Amino acid sequence: MKRFINDDFLLENKTARRLYHEFSGNQPIIDFHCHLSPSMIADDICFDNIGQAWLDGDHYKWRAMRTNGINEKYCTGDATAKEKFLKWAETMPAAIGNPLYHWAQLELARYFDIYDLLSPSNASDIYEKASSMLRTREFSIRSLLRKMKVELVCTTDDPTDTLEFHTRMKDCKDLRMLPALRPDNVIKTDDPEKFREYILRLGKAADKEISGFETLVEALDDRHAFFHSMGCRLSDHGSDRFYFSSCSPEEADKIFRALLNGKQLTADETEKYRTAILLELCRMNHKRGWTQQFHVGAQRNNNSRMFRKMGPDTGWDSIGVPQDAFRMSRFLDALDDTDQLAKTILYNLNPADNEMMLTMAGNFNDGSRAVKVQYGAAWWFLDQKTGMEKHFRDLSSFGLLRRFVGMVTDSRSFLSFPRHEYFRRILCNFIGCEIEKGIIPGEDELIKPLIEGVSYKNAKEYFGF
Repeated sequence: MKRFINDDFLLENKTARRLYHEFSGNQPIIDFHCHLSPSMIADDICFDNIGQAWLDGDHYKWRAMRTNGINEKYCTGDATAKEKFLKWAETMPAAIGNPLYHWAQLELARYFDIYDLLSPSNASDIYEKASSMLRTREFSIRSLLRKMKVELVCTTDDPTDTLEFHTRMKDCKDLRMLPALRPDNVIKTDDPEKFREYILRLGKAADKEISGFETLVEALDDRHAFFHSMGCRLSDHGSDRFYFSSCSPEEADKIFRALLNGKQLTADETEKYRTAILLELCRMNHKRGWTQQFHVGAQRNNNSRMFRKMGPDTGWDSIGVPQDAFRMSRFLDALDDTDQLAKTILYNLNPADNEMMLTMAGNFNDGSRAVKVQYGAAWWFLDQKTGMEKHFRDLSSFGLLRRFVGMVTDSRSFLSFPRHEYFRRILCNFIGCEIEKGIIPGEDELIKPLIEGVSYKNAKEYFGF
């Protein structure tokens, strides 16, 4: 019987197979947005078992297990790693059709040379085989990254981070690890006490007393400069949406001081403050030649009971309502109007926003460089075959697929890098099917740079790594 994960997995025709095997499959990986632990990379640790490597922190798998009726004990609770793995294996047959099924089988094949379909009947044997391999130095974290030809990863780091682990990695010859600035905590104003505690930490990191909006901006600029000195060339913003409300420096200062004094902001004050500080951060990005990423559209922490119990990023988030196109336009225009709009990547979580965001990006491409503002990879709930195919089709229709900067894992898992292979196979199948239908030409001088660019080369050129 033919293996499920085989050379032609997801490649439906001869042209798709040729595109993948000749132009895409052997390209290195630049993963410019992930949530991997810098300390674990710097320490080059070995996992004790595949349960730890696969299930710790993976809210994708936890959601599927809960949906399958698995008790929380086996997701985030005190069950052993093997018990959790066996419960995941119990969920796998029910996950057919879900990208988790494809990802899991690809990961077993690419890291451990295991091609059997994971199920309750073989789970214990697979657990023991994979775990024994993971405990060896040939399967240390950096070895896992090398196996997938990972050239560079950008982690996600708060302005208060010391970046000590990035310092330790500076002399690593076979893997580059760079920080990416994620200043979301500076706009989390719903709890004034927590906000004040964060501002104190920020002031300590910048060695500056933050007493007003001006000193807040100065402290953030100091940290921005420090990140730049450490090789950072990317910021990332994970807001639910774009904010915009005109706000004078005096208003921003008054609102910020009220926050520091414990005042609960009104909706209007919140909109003004968030607009003002995000615009300042974006101006820093432009000043230092960075690329800024905006991940918008998630409705987070929907289950209040479980959020109180577990905190964020534990699997209780969903797709939010469509974006406010007017506010997005005004925010980007406020930066462009003074020629301070940095290279920008827009990611959305609601597929209803695809066309709007693609046409919005086009408003701010001024010819100063290729795709100064572009539409990022299908993200989170859209990071699956149907979502990617819609993404390719929409991007082809409203933008330039040839210039697309490509895939990111957006993952906390060190075993997630076959997702780049998954993406590349779906890309080559999409293009291959279009060629065989006669919709696009099949000449190599046109298709080879498209496939190689989207797979790897566009990211290398766009970010200047």
